[in-house]
Amino acid sequence: MKIMVAIKRVVDYAVKIRVKSDKTGVETNNVKMSMNPFCEIALEEALKIKESGFASEVVSVSMGPTQCVDTLRTSLAMGADRAIHVDTKEMLFPLSVAKLLKALVDVEKPGLLILGKQAIDDDCNQTGQMVAGLLNWPQGTFASKVVLDKEKHVATVDREVDGGIETLSLDLPAVLTTDLRLNQPRYATLPNIMKAKSKVIKKFTPHDLNVEIRSDLEVVEVTEPPKRKAGVLVSSVDELIDKLKNEARVI
Repeated sequence: MKIMVAIKRVVDYAVKIRVKSDKTGVETNNVKMSMNPFCEIALEEALKIKESGFASEVVSVSMGPTQCVDTLRTSLAMGADRAIHVDTKEMLFPLSVAKLLKALVDVEKPGLLILGKQAIDDDCNQTGQMVAGLLNWPQGTFASKVVLDKEKHVATVDREVDGGIETLSLDLPAVLTTDLRLNQPRYATLPNIMKAKSKVIKKFTPHDLNVEIRSDLEVVEVTEPPKRKAGVLVSSVDELIDKLKNEARVI
């Protein structure tokens, strides 16, 4: 079985985000970029499945400008067998990404498609569900545990919901999106990083995949959240209750 993993290049989680002066988006020039943390978890799960003998190949996929190749090389250094780059300078929203992923699934024929549940830049949490709908595949979102049965050709997924844990049994092929507690991603070792630099990354364009990129969303304005007011010290419980009731008006 082949596993395809979608990964996204985002502003590093440790970087303080700055809004552009024209409020059209966030500043990405001269900013450290890295693999989306939830995508790291998705890739780690695919590698663990392969190491357990349930898969023969892990293929990583990323979409966007040329710089996405750096993120793909990180995935190769972590252990992915192959990488595919969909080269486009256009802004990609979840539906466009889902259509491109469907086209790549039609080409690669994987038995499992794994994505992070969301990207930390837009927090959309939509792509996995959309691509499952386009493929007409069963989906297990927010997976915190994944168990594959090779004989029955099914995946048992524990997913986190508001009320606790829900367990699903999915016929393969299927789409999974990974939650934070699924695993702990490995670090890429220096020898593997050096080896990944020489590996060939297959390139496609949306035109090659017969996918038309259309902007179905419009960003009107991006603004910073209001700055939090400084906290105050109170001398008694009565004073605290008074402030919560009369100033904050939360009780």
